[in-house]
Amino acid sequence: MTTVLTDEQAKAVHAWLAEREEQIVADIADYVRVESPSDDVNALAKCLDWLEKWLDERLGQPESRQVHERQHAGDISIRRYAGEGEPLLLLAHYDTVWPLGTIEQIPFQRTGDTLTGPGVFDMKAGLVQAVWALRALDALELPRPAFALLLNGDEETGSKASSDVIRAEAGKARAALCFEASAEGAIKTSRKGVGLFTLTVTGEEGHAGLDPTSGSSAVHEIAHQIVACRALQDLDAGTSVNIGVVHGGTRPNVTAGSAVAELDVRVASVAEQDRISAGLAALSPVDPKAKVEVTGGWNRPVFERTGGVAELFALARECAAPLGLDLREIAVGGASDGNFALDAGIPVLDGIGAVGAGAHARSEHATVSGMIERAAVAAGVLAALAR
Repeated sequence: MTTVLTDEQAKAVHAWLAEREEQIVADIADYVRVESPSDDVNALAKCLDWLEKWLDERLGQPESRQVHERQHAGDISIRRYAGEGEPLLLLAHYDTVWPLGTIEQIPFQRTGDTLTGPGVFDMKAGLVQAVWALRALDALELPRPAFALLLNGDEETGSKASSDVIRAEAGKARAALCFEASAEGAIKTSRKGVGLFTLTVTGEEGHAGLDPTSGSSAVHEIAHQIVACRALQDLDAGTSVNIGVVHGGTRPNVTAGSAVAELDVRVASVAEQDRISAGLAALSPVDPKAKVEVTGGWNRPVFERTGGVAELFALARECAAPLGLDLREIAVGGASDGNFALDAGIPVLDGIGAVGAGAHARSEHATVSGMIERAAVAAGVLAALAR
């Protein structure tokens, strides 16, 4: 069983964090200013180096540190710390969607309670909150669990270079806390699985003017296939099918010999994932002279609200109550590294990071009050799991 902090202890944690608001804001300001676009390995290396030094200062040297080097993505760092009980896995990604130089266009800024800057909401504030939650527990001599902090450098591009490491680390932990941003303040207890597919049609070139019946138009064929793919969508079941990119052909007077469409599919259940897989596999050409091929696959597994997820949310809600917070839960269409951890068989508390809005948008922002509150909630959850 877990034992939550008393109301007095929970309020003491919040007060300790509130007293250090300026230091917390200074940390997130420094972090946001170290740009880390997913597709710039040099920038990612500089950011991870900065993070390692900052974490050494804020949490002390870890019991052990392991780095999984990646050639075309950010390296993965795993820092292990001693504590009470079986270890937890703390997940955070340090890459962002913003290209190098964005900090000059959208500089870090605090306006009242609002913090702006590239990556502040998704998800740099979340990691800062996690670190300060742990510092609060240490300072107030409250229980702290053993944990592994995993820093991922390619989450925004699908965690293709890191999913194997995340699954392996999840297999060593009893639960995971993912410090992704909240959804309008709510914890994310359900996330969709994501499928990324490429539909390729091969036709046969011909002269569109001299002999319009010769050849086989891949563009015409892919139009039929797009309609068939779109028909697989079932929004009531939580399934969306988006054909985001289409290109084909060479010239207006040439019957197109090839065409390609790129699909983004989101599903809310394993059953829907299986249905979509079967539907895509069953696609066949309308024109018998054309060939249809579907490649790609499921980038992230479905994050369903399991009993373990529900228990962790209930614990977080209990830890938030003494602070006057009525914590909510929500199902979202986006995916995270929490999908991999849950698929590995452990419960996950996701979306315990920043309060704000505007992920991947220039309106991205987080609130200072939200950072203090959620750091206090995270500290309560960590202390309870340590017990």
